[in-house]
Amino acid sequence: MHNLKKYFSFLLVLLLLSNVTAVSAAEPINEIRDLIKEYYIEDVPASVLAKPTAKEITKHLDPYSVYMTAEEFAQFSNGIEQQLVGVGIVLDEDEKGIKIMSVIKGGPADRGGMKAGDIIVSVNGVSLIGQPVQKAVSLISGKANTSVTLHYISVDTNETVTKKLTRELIKLPNVEYQMLGGEIGYIRLNSFSKDATKEITNAIGKLNGAKGWIFDLRNNGGGYVSTAQEVAGLFPNVNKAFQIRDKTKQPEIYAAIPQKVKFTSPTHILINEYSASASEMIAVSVKEQKGATLYGQTSFGKGSMQSLFPLSDNSMLKLTTARFYSPKGVPVHETGVTPNIDTAVGEEIITSHRDQLIAKHATYQKLPALNGVPVTKTFNVEMNMEMDWSKLSPQDVQLIQLGGNEVPVEVKAEDHSKMTIKPKANLQSKGKYMLIIHPKWTSKNANRMQKGIYLEVTVQ
Repeated sequence: MHNLKKYFSFLLVLLLLSNVTAVSAAEPINEIRDLIKEYYIEDVPASVLAKPTAKEITKHLDPYSVYMTAEEFAQFSNGIEQQLVGVGIVLDEDEKGIKIMSVIKGGPADRGGMKAGDIIVSVNGVSLIGQPVQKAVSLISGKANTSVTLHYISVDTNETVTKKLTRELIKLPNVEYQMLGGEIGYIRLNSFSKDATKEITNAIGKLNGAKGWIFDLRNNGGGYVSTAQEVAGLFPNVNKAFQIRDKTKQPEIYAAIPQKVKFTSPTHILINEYSASASEMIAVSVKEQKGATLYGQTSFGKGSMQSLFPLSDNSMLKLTTARFYSPKGVPVHETGVTPNIDTAVGEEIITSHRDQLIAKHATYQKLPALNGVPVTKTFNVEMNMEMDWSKLSPQDVQLIQLGGNEVPVEVKAEDHSKMTIKPKANLQSKGKYMLIIHPKWTSKNANRMQKGIYLEVTVQ
């Protein structure tokens, strides 16, 4: 592929970032022109290549092709590796300005009420309309404990909001994990960083015993192509990572890199409109090879690959050199990846967890749902025969918050056929739960329950 493999290739991703000030210097303009002519995904007119500076040339390319000084590239790399000084937001270009792809929980922007989907139009009075992400980074970055004023269009109200935030050191866990109720392993990946596969593998090991998996790529803006190849190798039945086509339009299929530890079936992947780049690589390939089921909404639609070209003055040219597709050629660029199961925004993990639990108890009988129960709800269960409650145990019952943990309960016999299930703490308002009763009880005539039962519960 035009010898692109000798360069360090990866997908455009996120940022916000470290305390670095760009330093101007003479640019290796002829090197830049030659690289664009040879590797850029489209042919570039001579009139554009004749522009006097790198930034003037790249302004006429796609939004993801940019020239970076050595200092700006350090910022970019820190963003991928989740090492940040800033306000805690992940960014990408938008025709109206710079779109927030995700907001880091607990960071200055989060505390200030900013949300994914907000579009920053200016920083400290400097317009970002039509500007690349790197411009936003240079304006928003600075020393810790200094302030920056952002003007943005709210995704909720469509009104322009002004927010003054204080920059701070933000330590980001790239991989977050927990065992959800019902032994469903949940792993969230925030960036396809160099060590992401190692961290995911570690998380899988920590969640030993999981009976199903939820892999969360919501709001993940991408990262390294090589990491995407490795992550593809974590899924059962996935042998191919993606297809890439450079300016020659000739397809080249890249294999998934097999991993010693893998997710086990059933596995779900969560995506949303802010899942981009490497996240979409994984989603489209795993979906095609049936290595997992996708839940959520159609992804962002950034199916282009950038390569990094080191220049003689230690600066860097980041250039769109290829488009990526599923192994069979399904396009991603400007179309995104559609999920197998479309869910409401914010309901992705709840719906996935629910379906995992139902699949795990496929032989159980579903009872009518209980809607609008109080947070202090006590559940009454009445059998149609006299029961032997002598071996009644809380382990016979599971009350699981969907998207969360199992809720401890007290189980008590009230009479010969009736028993109660009482949560040891109040239920969460607006929360969704599943009550599962396992077939462990017997009647006084030693007749055993034929099958388990479950029902869904929503709280007022």
